[in-house]
Amino acid sequence: LLSGRIDIAVHSSKDMPTALPDGLELSAFLEREDVRDAFIGRDAPRLADLPQGAVVGSSSLRRQALIRRLRPDIEVVIFRGNVQTRLRKLEEGQVAATLLAYAGLRRLGLADIVTDLLPDDEFPPAPGQGAICIESRIGDAATLKLLAPLNHQATAQALSCERAFLGALDGSCRTPIAGHAKIDGDRLSFSGMILTPDGQQVHEISAEGLASDAVKLGADAGERIRAKAGPDFFTGWY
Repeated sequence: LLSGRIDIAVHSSKDMPTALPDGLELSAFLEREDVRDAFIGRDAPRLADLPQGAVVGSSSLRRQALIRRLRPDIEVVIFRGNVQTRLRKLEEGQVAATLLAYAGLRRLGLADIVTDLLPDDEFPPAPGQGAICIESRIGDAATLKLLAPLNHQATAQALSCERAFLGALDGSCRTPIAGHAKIDGDRLSFSGMILTPDGQQVHEISAEGLASDAVKLGADAGERIRAKAGPDFFTGWY
């Protein structure tokens, strides 16, 4: 992008750092897919149905922490690889279950393998989950004009709030942080959560206001939950 070899880059929004390289910006967001996490169980169809001591695989610290919060008896192990690799490991019996973003499975035509969908109020998504974003050069008027019809305003507003929340916490996809903004007309409602990796300490926050104030609402929520948790909460995260 910076050298001009390409004009746009397409990303999963939840994988994007809050601070982008100088000269680049997220200039468009496609309409958001379902934000929920999907549970794929080999022997049990739901997280609640797994036997005590079952092994669940996930590479997401947020999912690991949320699993431990709901089922502290379960062993959670690092589970890496692309979707097909993880599904193969599951089929081989390396774990009893895994969790993946439902949006990604739907886009891959694999929605039928899901055995349960986790409610977003109990198992909140990562900031940006389910949304595809487009990155381009700041000031590239021709490219921005081409991208404008693709941008979904409500998704862009929601993601602006969630990314501001993440930014206020200095967070990344390597930290147990959840955040989800919803747009209803010109109003925005946001709920956020931070957890320790063991899932035993949890702080939640909510915010409501004008969708046009998305960035401020997200940043304020991040500052408030940081103050609520206290400085010791973040020790050892990074």
